[in-house]
Amino acid sequence: MTAVKKLVPRAVRHGISAQLARVKGARLERDLAALVSSSDVVVAGPWLGEVGFELLYWVPFLRWFARRFEVPPDRLLVVSRGGTASWYRPFSTRYREIFDYVTPEEFRHLHDERVTANGEQKQTQVLTFEHQLLRQVTGDVEHRTMLHPSSMYRLFNPFWWGHVDESWVHERASYARLVAGTVPGFQMPAAPYTAVKFYFNECFPATDANRAFVRDALRRLAARGPVVSLATGLRLDDHEGGHVEALGVQSLPPNVPPRENLAVQAALVGHASAFVGTYGGFSYLAPFLGVGATAYYSDGAGFSERHLTMARSALGTIGAAGLLDVRSAAAPSTTA
Repeated sequence: MTAVKKLVPRAVRHGISAQLARVKGARLERDLAALVSSSDVVVAGPWLGEVGFELLYWVPFLRWFARRFEVPPDRLLVVSRGGTASWYRPFSTRYREIFDYVTPEEFRHLHDERVTANGEQKQTQVLTFEHQLLRQVTGDVEHRTMLHPSSMYRLFNPFWWGHVDESWVHERASYARLVAGTVPGFQMPAAPYTAVKFYFNECFPATDANRAFVRDALRRLAARGPVVSLATGLRLDDHEGGHVEALGVQSLPPNVPPRENLAVQAALVGHASAFVGTYGGFSYLAPFLGVGATAYYSDGAGFSERHLTMARSALGTIGAAGLLDVRSAAAPSTTA
C-alpha cells in the first residue's frame, strides 16, 4: 500500500476515493429509499454518541432524510438520551428517552462496550445490545424498521477522511436553527447571564496551565455579571476553593434527572447572553440556538479541523457564521 501511495499522486488517489464515495453514496441512498418503501415506523437510533456529532451530523442527516424521502413526522421515531426531543422537531414528533429504560450506570457500561467493540466512540456498526435496547424502547411499536447511526457514518466518512469537501455533507444534511425552550419544573436563572461549560478533553487537557486558565476566565466573567456553569462536579484543583461556586459562579443543580440533563443544559444555553467554554459539542449548540460562543482549546492536535470547518460552513447556511469564535487558550492575548 505504501508503494502505491508513492507511485500514485495524492490528487489522483483522492479523485479515485471521491469517485468511490459517490458510488457508495448512491447505493446508500437507494438503501434509504427502500427503508421507507413500506409503511413501517422508522426508528432512528439509538443515538448513544456525543453532543457535537449529534448536532453537527446526526440531526441534520435525519432532517435531510425526512425531507428527501417525504417521511411524515409521526412516522419517524427518534431514540436518544438526555431529553433532546426538541432538536428533532418538527421533522419528527415521536421520541423515546433512553434513560427511561436504563440507568446512567448501565448507559456508561453500554458506552464502554461500544468503544471496546468498535475501537472508538462512533457507532460504526450495529451491536447486539443496540438491537436489544431498541426492542425494549419500542416494544409497543408493532411494525418498525431501524435507521442506525452507522448509515450516517458510512455516508459522511469521505468528508472526514478528507477525500471530499464540505459540500458532500451539505448535499446529505439539512441545517436549521434550534429553538431555545424551557424544561417544566426547572427554575431558569434570571437573565442576563453567561453560560459556561469548561471540561478537560484531548484538545483541552487537564494541565495546571489549563486549570489556571479556567479559574481566571471564570473570575473575569463573574466580575462582569452572573455566570451559570453547566459542568457538574467540575473541580479545578485539589485544594479548597476548587469548585466553581468559590469563584462566584452558579452551578447546575445536582438533582437534574438524567432524562432531562441535556434539555436543561440546552435551555440554559439558549436563554444565555453568551456561552464560554471548552471547544466541543456545546460550542456548536450555542450558535444553533442563536447564542454567541467563545470556545477554547490548548492543543490544536487534539481535534479534527474537518469538524470545525463543517461547523463554520453549517452555521453559515443558517446565518450564524459569526456566532462561533474558537480561540487558543495558549495565546497571550486570549481573554474570555
